Amino acid sequence: MEQTIKILPTISTSFIVLSAIFVAIGWYLIKQRKIEAHKKVMIWAAIFALTFFIIYLSRTIFIGNTSFGGPEDIKIYYTLFLIFHIILATTGGVFGLITLYLGFNNRIAKHKKIGPVTSIIWFFTAITGVAVYVLLYVLYPGGDTTSVIRAILGY
Repeated sequence: MEQTIKILPTISTSFIVLSAIFVAIGWYLIKQRKIEAHKKVMIWAAIFALTFFIIYLSRTIFIGNTSFGGPEDIKIYYTLFLIFHIILATTGGVFGLITLYLGFNNRIAKHKKIGPVTSIIWFFTAITGVAVYVLLYVLYPGGDTTSVIRAILGY
């Protein structure tokens, strides 16, 4: 179980990074007016983001989330940073769904307005997500891990 706990965050973080890279490529492609290539790349960006979310949600439910294992005196800063990341990720996810919806439904004027904002939010989401990963699994040993199921059922 210990190895699974470490490998799943690495895999899920890799998918969010891939998603951000593909968003950047998609942004470049649309600036070049390569609309079909842009669509394909952005679909892949969405698939990578969804894959991240599925892995993250599954891990959260069945294995659990890892608490901060670093020094107690910086735990409050980590917690505030984590809250900022969660707000960014939630906002980015909602904006991403709206942006995809607008693009797929040929509401191009609105898609053009919201797309760059969505991309910037997503870049910051990916960057802060990597920072959370580094703080939890690279710089400091992870703290306790408790699954939602164990927490609810009390075992």
